[in-house]
Amino acid sequence: MATNQLHRGRLIDHVQLVVPDFKASETFYKAVMSVLDIPVFVMGDDYLMADELVVSSVGSATASGQLTGRHHLAFQAKDRATVDAFYSAALAHGGRDNGAPGLRAYHPSYYAAFVLDPEGNNIEAVYQGEAKRSAPSVTIDF
Repeated sequence: MATNQLHRGRLIDHVQLVVPDFKASETFYKAVMSVLDIPVFVMGDDYLMADELVVSSVGSATASGQLTGRHHLAFQAKDRATVDAFYSAALAHGGRDNGAPGLRAYHPSYYAAFVLDPEGNNIEAVYQGEAKRSAPSVTIDF
């Protein structure tokens, strides 16, 4: 019987951020993922998982003792209000402004907000406009 369930897209299996202050990152990611309706699973004292995202301390067995560099991660939002809520939650939980919610020049419906997480990673929530998905995600039970 499956005891865990993960959701995956089509391109990325996972992205790992190795951070020096895991507790600050845990607080930040729990808050922003909650707004995005993505469950966060804290796996002990030194790493967490949220679908394709893994955040771990430098001391975690998954980190090999090395910090990762700076990254840009863009999370899908279901609508503009979710982008706005993401931005507010991020700022309230240790994030710093890196671009308030608004339309971007990438294409006419691209509505996004950018924040820097506690480690300086550029974290974005984006709503690309009305679209129809063939499936919400690929579900993996194990």
